Order: sequence, then structure tokens, then C-alpha cells
Amino acid sequence: MFAALFLAAPALAHDAGKPTIAILRYGGTALTALAEKGILDMIEAYGLVNPQERAILDGAEDLEGERINIIYGDAGFDIPAANIMVEDALDRGADTLLTLSTPVSQIAANIARQMDDPPAIIFAIVTAPYFAGIADAPCIKDSHIAGTQTVVPYDDFVPLLKVQDPEMQVIGAIVNLAEPNSVFGAERITTLAEEFGMRVEVTPVVAIADLQLATASLISKGVEAIVLPAGYTTSIGLTAIVETAAEHGGIPVFSISAQHVYRGATVGADFYSLYREGVTAAGMLISHLNGDIDISRLSVNLKPGFTVAINLDAAAEAGVDIADDLLAMADWTIQNGESSEGVTPDLPEIGIELEDMSLEERREADLAFLAELYCTDEMIAEQQAKLAAADE
Repeated sequence: MFAALFLAAPALAHDAGKPTIAILRYGGTALTALAEKGILDMIEAYGLVNPQERAILDGAEDLEGERINIIYGDAGFDIPAANIMVEDALDRGADTLLTLSTPVSQIAANIARQMDDPPAIIFAIVTAPYFAGIADAPCIKDSHIAGTQTVVPYDDFVPLLKVQDPEMQVIGAIVNLAEPNSVFGAERITTLAEEFGMRVEVTPVVAIADLQLATASLISKGVEAIVLPAGYTTSIGLTAIVETAAEHGGIPVFSISAQHVYRGATVGADFYSLYREGVTAAGMLISHLNGDIDISRLSVNLKPGFTVAINLDAAAEAGVDIADDLLAMADWTIQNGESSEGVTPDLPEIGIELEDMSLEERREADLAFLAELYCTDEMIAEQQAKLAAADE
């Protein structure tokens, strides 16, 4: 099994020239920054870029380096721009697309399916790869696609509402129907909330300009908390949601993004750690470039994690008393503008550095990790059978 996945080669493939990698993101956020730091830390640790080249990449600029070329793309949270960005990267000769976010990964996968010789696609910060059609199952995907799934922990997130208020009955969710991760999240929140005896009022939005009215509408329906699934519209326009909730009687805002506490959310809880997601995606990329792995045999990585953050300043301003049990669950808090664990708004996680080890040790550890993702024939057959049964 190990031999089938790893085709050990000591040096970079692409003997005919330097590989060109496109790092493509939907837009710049603190979450994206964490994954990008993990990617760049790995690329530098493997010696693919030197410190001077790393400084260029930290500025999100294209690089024509000594060992590798990097194309940077940012769609500015715009779907048409994301389509153009992917096409442009392909036109510029990208060998591999490293796609960050569900929308960009979905677009890249759809475009690549129309190509006779598609580039490798390695995705990260994707919450719902199967719902979005990027893959069908962990081992059932296009042979040129691999990636790591950010497991948004709705099963752990929704119960926090009852920890805060055991008597809570009605919550409100805001969803953008054009965003697969937002739709998926709203569906999960609704299902789980009902299991806890809560009713969910869901209000759809199209643009950031709709958020203030949507929030006010939910509050008028008697919701006791605003709950935000993963989504770019609600993330960018979070301030409008928080301010409207505070103006209407101190309604707490629960977000499935811990870093949102820095922007006024009362409670943030999400996947941990996005930095490691970047490290994992970069490990796949580097091993692919080295010729060490056959990505067609890589399962989509799935490694759950959960972290809770609370903004005590925002809670006090909104007149919300945080329950002692919920406070005890917090991995970090914000009080008087300071984080209890030194977490920053730009990089809102703990432990965002690579382990100190030699290159040989790192390569051995990375290959051992990827070996655990090997898709056996039996796994593929089993997943195909489940998909077939579901279709029936």
C-alpha cells in the first residue's frame, strides 16, 4: 500500500523547468492568512524559497524564484472575478492550483473537468467539498484533485447555545443561498437545533447591504440569539449584524468562526487549526512536486478540531451575561481589548509555528501522514457502493 502511494524521488520533478504554482483565494481574511502562513512556512522549510523570496510571498505578490514560481490570485470575494482568476492562472501555465475556499475550489474543479490535461488541484479551507461537488466522497474524486477538508464543527457549536441559556427556544440564522458553505451550514444548524428543542428562523440574504435588515427581521420574530453559519457575506458584513443585534436588546451573536469575536461577535467557535490545514495542503503539494505521491490515491483529509472564543467586552456592551459553564469552555477570551492567550486579530489561533525538526525528519513525518490517507481498492469500492445506494 505504501509503495503504491509513494514513488520516492529525492528531487523536484519537472526536470524541464521550474514548477509554477498558483495560490488562489476567494478573498483575504484572518482565516485565509492562517492557512497561507502554514503553506509558506512549509515551502520555506523545504527550501523551495529562500528568506528573501519568502518576504515577497508574504506580501501576496507573484514570485519567479530560483526553484519555484508562484502566481498569487485574490478574487476579492467576487464569483465572476474568481472564474477569471482561475482561467488566468491556467493561461499563465500553472502546473498546480492550490485553491483556498469552497467557491474557488469549486470553480477550479469545474473548469479542470473540461480540460484534456488538467492541472493538479489541491484545496484547503473547504468546508463542504461533497456538497459543493468538488469531490463525491473522500476517495471518489477526479484523479487530479486532492485536498483537506475544514470540518466546521456544527455538532459541537450548536449545543453552546443551550450551555449559554438552557431555556433558549428560538434562534435566527442568516444564509446566502449563492454560497454552498452557507447553505450547508444553515441546514446543519437547523437540524441540530431541532434536536435540542430549538426552532430556527432562517433569513436569506443576497448581499452585505441586506444584513442589517435581515438581522432586524429575525429579532422582530423573537429570536434569542443570532447564529451565523460559515459564509463570506456574513463574515464581511459582520459589523452590521453585531451592531443591529446590540441595538435591539442585547441579542448575542454566535459565529462559527472564532476570529469573529475580534469583530464583535459574542461567541465564536470553529475548526482548529486552519494553520495546520495550510501545512497539510502544502505537504500534499510538496510531495506531489517531488514525485513522492500519486494524488489520485489520496483521500480527502479530514481531521476534526474545536476551539471556543468569547468576547467579554462585546457581551458587556450588549448587556449579555455569559454563563459560567460556557466561560469555562473558552480556549481564549477577549477582555479590555486583550486576548487571554496572546491571540491576534490577524492570526487568531494558538500554536501557529512548525515543529522544530530537520528536513529529513520533516519529510519522513509528512510522508508517514500522507500514507495514512491512502485509498485502497476496498475503500474506493465501499464508497462507490454507498454513493450508488444513496442515488437509489
